[in-house]
Amino acid sequence: MAEKTLTHLGKTGEARMVDVSQKPATERIAIAEGKVVMLPATLDLVLSGDAKKGDVLGTARIAGIQAAKRTHELIPLCHPLPVTKIEVEIEPDKNLPGLRVQATVKVTGQTGVEMEALTAVSVACLTIYDMAKAVDRGMRIEGIRLLEKSGGASGTWRAER
Repeated sequence: MAEKTLTHLGKTGEARMVDVSQKPATERIAIAEGKVVMLPATLDLVLSGDAKKGDVLGTARIAGIQAAKRTHELIPLCHPLPVTKIEVEIEPDKNLPGLRVQATVKVTGQTGVEMEALTAVSVACLTIYDMAKAVDRGMRIEGIRLLEKSGGASGTWRAER
């Protein structure tokens, strides 16, 4: 097995942006997920649409989309990418209890969109917390992770479920 290296480190250990100029542009997709665990009453309030700050799910979805588009402004060594698709889905899960957030990001480019998908999920979860914290400060954001990525030289990768 070939030895893996940290691509954002230069020869003397300095942080650097990876040069992707010689890579071919390919379709790349990344899917990430996260959860916001809350009290059952908080979930009911969010789903009823009666939260004091307004439409929690709609606002979180838009926040996640906006965050994915601005990932390069938040993560210092990320490339600005012309993403072609950002989808943020938020589903209630009474068993948590809470909300499951999933983001899918797509680009045709020279580098992947894993960070954009992870950023979308993170900010959507934070937005849910912000909008419902007045009734449940004990909410937990958990399990933010990459589920799948495809495209580029490394091909497809899927997380174990």
